[in-house]
Amino acid sequence: MRAARNGALATICFVRRDGLSALFRDAWRRISAYAADPDPRVAACNLIALVVVSNQPFYPLYVRWAVSPDIAPIFLTFLSTPLFAAIPAVARRRSRAGRALLPLIGMGNVLVSAKAFGVQSGVAIFLIPCALIAAAVFRPSERWIALALIGLALAVFVVIGSPLLTPIHLYTAEEYTAFVRLNALSASGLVVFVGFVLSGLLKA
Repeated sequence: MRAARNGALATICFVRRDGLSALFRDAWRRISAYAADPDPRVAACNLIALVVVSNQPFYPLYVRWAVSPDIAPIFLTFLSTPLFAAIPAVARRRSRAGRALLPLIGMGNVLVSAKAFGVQSGVAIFLIPCALIAAAVFRPSERWIALALIGLALAVFVVIGSPLLTPIHLYTAEEYTAFVRLNALSASGLVVFVGFVLSGLLKA
């Protein structure tokens, strides 16, 4: 009887694991189909946008672990999450708009972050991947869009240091040092990922 019960439990666990595996496979197929596009430039932007979306929920946890338990201002950065998630849908209708939205929303997120917890956190470093994306995902005939976006990134860099963006919450000097390390690591990881994606774009 015990053997039968153990066998039944093993069957239930197997069915549950198999069901979860099928659920994840189905979700992955849907996400892949949502990000896919015949234009490799658009597909690259879609992939980067969805990877950013997948990582944003973990950012407050990183801040709590590495910087401070005062993470309430960090949740303002979630305002950009649905915008990043909408990029593939926009790009499917208007390729240029979808590609331009990725660095634009990134710059907007930098502004929100500077207002939430201060430029002292080193959040300006995220303007580097924004400029990199802008420089790489437009054709030579669209170079004016890339130059305009890079110029806008420079303007954002100037604006975030102005008194207009006095942060909602100030951290201590030690916490800001840890914040800079965290943001430098995060932005570096994003730049590396963008580099891999764009190297695939050049190969294509």
